Amino acid sequence: MGNRLRHLRAQVAREAALLLYTEQEKEYKQAKRRAAKTLGARILPSNLEVAQELDEAAEQNEGPSRKERLIQMRRDALRVMGVLQDFHPRLVGSVWRGTVHRNSDIDIVTFSPNPESVLMKLKESGLQIAKAEWRSVTKQGRRETSFHIHVALPSENEAEIVVRSPERMNQVEWCEIYGDHVTGLNYLQLYKVLNEDTLQRFVPTSR
Repeated sequence: MGNRLRHLRAQVAREAALLLYTEQEKEYKQAKRRAAKTLGARILPSNLEVAQELDEAAEQNEGPSRKERLIQMRRDALRVMGVLQDFHPRLVGSVWRGTVHRNSDIDIVTFSPNPESVLMKLKESGLQIAKAEWRSVTKQGRRETSFHIHVALPSENEAEIVVRSPERMNQVEWCEIYGDHVTGLNYLQLYKVLNEDTLQRFVPTSR
């Protein structure tokens, strides 16, 4: 790839990242297409390139508060996961990765044949339920349906708890952004991170 094309590709990645960071777009695919159209380009960067630009934008705009936010969000995640230990919770998303920004929420996956039992456990713990709904998405050509519970935390952070069927507990999920497996952190692993390296990142160093 020539220098001009490389430069244009980087510009599209930066513009797409800005669209995501300012919440003008929610999905990488749409952000890249809109950015390319804005710049009159026919070349599209990878999701990883956009993620790296998004990470850089957050670092430049948020400064030290970004690290404080990550630590607080991981502490919040540990609290919620402690409530949900019966449902094999795993922390995923940007709080697991260590790439949070000002619009991030806490993503936790749980497993239960009865989503209402997860919802009831959260209510019994005193956590504030903002919304609970069934949602269907298409991943790698497969239609998946999950129950999503949105929790408003005292810290003003938000957590989204996804309830999946127990049969999917050992299912390996491929990350379309970083190109690796979504392993996440269980309760004990997150506890260890908070005690040993609160800012630890879980992103591939190369691809």
